[in-house]
Amino acid sequence: PHNSFTLQVLCRYRHIWNIELRFRPAFLGGIMQQTGNKPPAMLPKRGEYMLKDMKRMAKYYQVPVHMSPDDFQRIMGTSSLTAMRFITAMDMTNPQYLEPLSREFWMRFWSQHEDISQPENILAVARQAGLSAELSQKALEMMSSPAVKDRLKETTAEALKHGAFGMPAVVAHYDGKPHLFFGSDRLELLGSVIGE
Repeated sequence: PHNSFTLQVLCRYRHIWNIELRFRPAFLGGIMQQTGNKPPAMLPKRGEYMLKDMKRMAKYYQVPVHMSPDDFQRIMGTSSLTAMRFITAMDMTNPQYLEPLSREFWMRFWSQHEDISQPENILAVARQAGLSAELSQKALEMMSSPAVKDRLKETTAEALKHGAFGMPAVVAHYDGKPHLFFGSDRLELLGSVIGE
């Protein structure tokens, strides 16, 4: 859910901060596995805190994220790989749809609790994001291709190279070097680094 807050805030501040915002789909499961990270909710006390924190953040950022203890089990059991491959296919063909598509996927998953690994739900997300049936079908067919799989592996490897160990990971290319920020609670530090 913190991805959702980060995505919303960066979109809101893009013109205020005068930044070029580029979405890079990466596979969270691969990042967690490669770095030995574990989902926060696996530690009960941290899971309890996360629920309270998300409610506060949802209110503060005015993002309609709803979570209950039962939702953690659903989240742990749902892979984001299919959705990330669909977004990757779109990145390779029609990157202008990445932002509305990313927003809609998060809304469906976190607010409406839909299984975003199912093709019919992916097509519904794409339709809501403004994609034509033809574009959606093309991206759906591309998802299992080696080109899409390799591209997602590359962007995931790139995130790891920059030091990512989970999501949201934001890399700010500023003053000739990359700066990694993890978590939506680091947005003010990101602003500070880029002189905003």
